[in-house]
Amino acid sequence: MQGRRDSEAGARADGRRAFLVRLWKVLGAAAVLEVFAVGVAFLWPRKEGARGGAGVVAAGPVAEFTPSSVRAFPAGRFYLVRLADGGFLAIASKCTHLGCTVPWNAKERVFPCPCHASVFDMRGDVLSPPAPRALDLFAVRIEGGIVKVDTSRRIERTRFEPGQVTYL
Repeated sequence: MQGRRDSEAGARADGRRAFLVRLWKVLGAAAVLEVFAVGVAFLWPRKEGARGGAGVVAAGPVAEFTPSSVRAFPAGRFYLVRLADGGFLAIASKCTHLGCTVPWNAKERVFPCPCHASVFDMRGDVLSPPAPRALDLFAVRIEGGIVKVDTSRRIERTRFEPGQVTYL
């Protein structure tokens, strides 16, 4: 009698053990698939419009922007700069060193990077490294007296050049 009970208990234990082994295999396979899916999603290239750009942003009438001024457009992730000569630059708010958002410091008239101390002037040129190049630009156009900025395509540059400025 005792032997029969021991064999039944052993069979139940083997059944439970087999169930747990199958369960761990299924959970392990699910974990491997999840890690694979996350890796693919991370490495898969994003569509051009998915890069955070807001498309074409109507910044406002030309008269709203005084010479030597900087206005932030957080939704478009850029600053609209009107230079002393009246020209416009749309400067990306992302540092070219590690991608931190650079604020505008109106008192010192610079864009200081809070992450690694790079500093950029009003035109986006590097004043203090480690940033390797000037802040990126977005295309600016003036239509019917309205300043418009196309944030769908970032323009990389090494330094400021006069041809990058848009005039009325």
